[in-house]
Amino acid sequence: MQRWRGLDDVPADWGRCVVTIGVFDGIHRGHAELIRRAVEEAADRGIASVLLTFDPHPSEVIRPGSHPAQLSTLHRRADLAEELGIDVFCVIPFTPEVSKIPPERFVHEILVERLHAAEVVVGDNFTFGHKAVGDVAMLKALGTRFGFGVQGVSLLSEHAVTVSSTYIRSCVDAGDVALAREALGRPHRVEGVVVRGERRGRDLGYPTANIDSPPYSAIPADGVYAAWFTLFGYGLPGRELEPGRQYPAAVSVGTNPTFSGRNRTVEVFVLDADADLYGQHVGVDFVRRLRPMRKYDTVDALIEAMADDVEQARQILAADRA
Repeated sequence: MQRWRGLDDVPADWGRCVVTIGVFDGIHRGHAELIRRAVEEAADRGIASVLLTFDPHPSEVIRPGSHPAQLSTLHRRADLAEELGIDVFCVIPFTPEVSKIPPERFVHEILVERLHAAEVVVGDNFTFGHKAVGDVAMLKALGTRFGFGVQGVSLLSEHAVTVSSTYIRSCVDAGDVALAREALGRPHRVEGVVVRGERRGRDLGYPTANIDSPPYSAIPADGVYAAWFTLFGYGLPGRELEPGRQYPAAVSVGTNPTFSGRNRTVEVFVLDADADLYGQHVGVDFVRRLRPMRKYDTVDALIEAMADDVEQARQILAADRA
């Protein structure tokens, strides 16, 4: 898959293509349907498929301070799009100037002159252009004018709930990572770099990796979770853990109230492994919430709870892998 940053990366001899457009945060099951439709249409025509997205999130540019919690990094979205068969992942830097482009100019300059779109696949709630005044009906009218087709795909709904990034964020925020997983089609992942923490876990017999995640990351509600831990192999060489392999883990999210902590952290205890992970890029795939965060009266009571957490996580993840 080709990865373009801006339209200047479009080759001079670029031909026709099928384009799907959106932020695609999380690349959830609804997004996957759009992408599959674009890939299939492109294959039928014998041309390339292009996913067109934006960075940073448009809302942060239009209304600074309103950036929603981010379900996936841009790199992760590209990897997921590649798994679904997209030929080109094209990122348009979203600037105040881009936000002011009228719908007709967006279509003519980007979709027609630069990408040479033969077909455009979008969700039926798609909006575009300055102040989001463009919709699917306008896109179809412009497609007729400029010579490309448009497919408006119905949103995926299950159990009277529309699968959307907003819905998944609400699940993650509530700590219901199992529901988030259903909508995503895979566990919700938090990525980051392992940094030094208070090192209390090691003193308690449960050494943890403290994850420093990117800004705006969608962090689940405070509590303890069963999760899969992955070392991506970037940064310093790992010890004992194999890059790319998933390891069972128990994860604590919160402020460590037993020790009157103030900083909210994501701390991962990798079961049956002890490795020097400082500086490593890692991922945590949340499977199920075990319990909310609690303050314990004694350290011994906390250690007993942690032992129970680890045993629960072990059983849940063994069943998840089966």
